[in-house]
Amino acid sequence: MDGVLIEAKDWHYEALNKALRLFGHEISRYDHLVTYDGLPTVKKLEMLSLEKGLPVGLHRFISDMKQQYTIDMVNLYCAPLFTHEYALSRLKAEGYRLAVASNSIRNSVELMMEKSSLLPYLDFFLSNQDVTKAKPDPEIYLTAIGRLGLMPQEVMVVEDNHNGIQAASAAGARVMKVETVYDVNYENIMNHIRRFEAESGVTA
Repeated sequence: MDGVLIEAKDWHYEALNKALRLFGHEISRYDHLVTYDGLPTVKKLEMLSLEKGLPVGLHRFISDMKQQYTIDMVNLYCAPLFTHEYALSRLKAEGYRLAVASNSIRNSVELMMEKSSLLPYLDFFLSNQDVTKAKPDPEIYLTAIGRLGLMPQEVMVVEDNHNGIQAASAAGARVMKVETVYDVNYENIMNHIRRFEAESGVTA
């Protein structure tokens, strides 16, 4: 979702830093991009405690504050993007099954999908609260594939960061890597599906 359907990576980064600054901590832009991108907040806080001495007792409060700051930013900035509405509506009409598997918490996923008007096109969505191990572990993708009733090679995952790509690949799915949310358009998606079908002989 983040960085694929919603340009929310900066929202999460700014929201977490706003919460961390209350206690004199901060994640640099470099560390965010190289180390923390795509990880759930709880994992980021665990890493900060191990590496930077962030008190473990602050995790719950910081996480709650980060979530509130994120919600504020989603309500302020999240809006429908025609490219995505067109792509998902057309894919849905053509019989493709669509799901979101995100390292974000359930409330964030649902709110962003509602604000972006994409929720009606999804068969379902999964959050980090629906699995025991978040990306880069493949559990969330294996769970989604199982719920879709498909084989991994019949599924194409769209991902933008290393942790997500690692998770999707480990699950055995095909992976369409994107750099920005604008790479997620109908033509690009179909080009990847056709290429994967030609390579494998399996219809996605």
